[in-house]
Amino acid sequence: MADITIDQFEKEALAWLESVAERRPVEKAFVWGEGSDNFYREKDRDQEAKNAEEAKVWRQKKFDAGFGWISGPKEYGGRELPAAYDRLYNQLEVQFRVPDNGPFGISLGMVTPTIQAHGSQTARDAYVRRLWRGEMIACQLFSEPGAGSDLASLTTKAEKDGDVWVITGQKVWTTGAHYSDIGEIIARTDWDLPKHKGLTGFIVDMKDPNVEIRPLKQMTGGASFNEIFFNEVRVPDDHRLGDVNNGWNVALTTLMNERASIGTGNAGDGNLLTRVTAMVRHYGLDKDPLVRVQLADLIMNYRVASMNGQRAAAKIKMGQLPGPEMSITKMALVNNQAKLVKFLSHTLGPKLIADSGEWGTYAWANFVLGTPGLRIAGGSDEVMRNITGERVLGLPKEPGIDSVSPFRDIKVSTPKK
Repeated sequence: MADITIDQFEKEALAWLESVAERRPVEKAFVWGEGSDNFYREKDRDQEAKNAEEAKVWRQKKFDAGFGWISGPKEYGGRELPAAYDRLYNQLEVQFRVPDNGPFGISLGMVTPTIQAHGSQTARDAYVRRLWRGEMIACQLFSEPGAGSDLASLTTKAEKDGDVWVITGQKVWTTGAHYSDIGEIIARTDWDLPKHKGLTGFIVDMKDPNVEIRPLKQMTGGASFNEIFFNEVRVPDDHRLGDVNNGWNVALTTLMNERASIGTGNAGDGNLLTRVTAMVRHYGLDKDPLVRVQLADLIMNYRVASMNGQRAAAKIKMGQLPGPEMSITKMALVNNQAKLVKFLSHTLGPKLIADSGEWGTYAWANFVLGTPGLRIAGGSDEVMRNITGERVLGLPKEPGIDSVSPFRDIKVSTPKK
């Protein structure tokens, strides 16, 4: 039983929020042509770093007031209250002007749960509370130039040297590495084992001078991704995640949480659909039977995806490990975004690619350019289909995947710096 009723908790949280933050004005109903039409903004790296620092300050203040990890264990500063209290606080906080929680999405949604599940007692004591308090931000270091969707083919190596591991190699497409303090990395520790068996997870210091971070610019114009070079970075053995050569299971813990965050993040974006519906009405297409059918299909699929995302999120909040439904949720998001892009292209035509200054037209361009990235983020479409086929439908594994031979006998391309 909680030591505070949910009504008492609501009064406590509301009183604290009102003492430290300004209330947001009541949001007006969306009207086509009013306000800014730039809804898909990309921040530059300096602005991202500044926002991350602001988010850290806010999270520390919130944590110290007892609202930073409401459902978390008391040993790490949590209050061990039911998930309903967490949801209530989030509903209250959005009513106030506070820094964006975005910089903590990967840190708290993917990396921290992995440290809790697989880290040594030393690592958990060193990082879990500090990550939740916002003193630190963590990133995920999985993808490589020669091992994207086939993560088990990674070639970044970790070699034992006494009580430390020496990591050398390259990672790519790492979100937020430029403002992160630590990273979760998977490296190869045994080249004589099959590809999935010789991997090990570690916590690495992103501020180490032997870690080089370079920006990767996307076609949207932003550069929130990075490529990282590790030049003999030394990591203590107590910063290892899980057993040696059991890194694949460590990675799966993180990946399932990643797919949960991607899939549920925009699974039922009501504001997006409101904007699309207003656009249809603005151009007088709301009476067109074909457009109506396409729009209805979009709305229905987004809502179904949202329900599935809520089901998956509820499972995680109950303490259960995320399962194959995360892959389904992620696939649903990608399919819905792709359908929406096709719908926008059909509806707007040339106005989508030429900046005529007309409100609500060219503003969709960055959204369209950013959508293809979802097909590989958190696992490619092909990987998601394989997971669903094998774990949900019981189909045999994809032919041609060598999961038996020693990895050193499998031909892979090792990128050069």
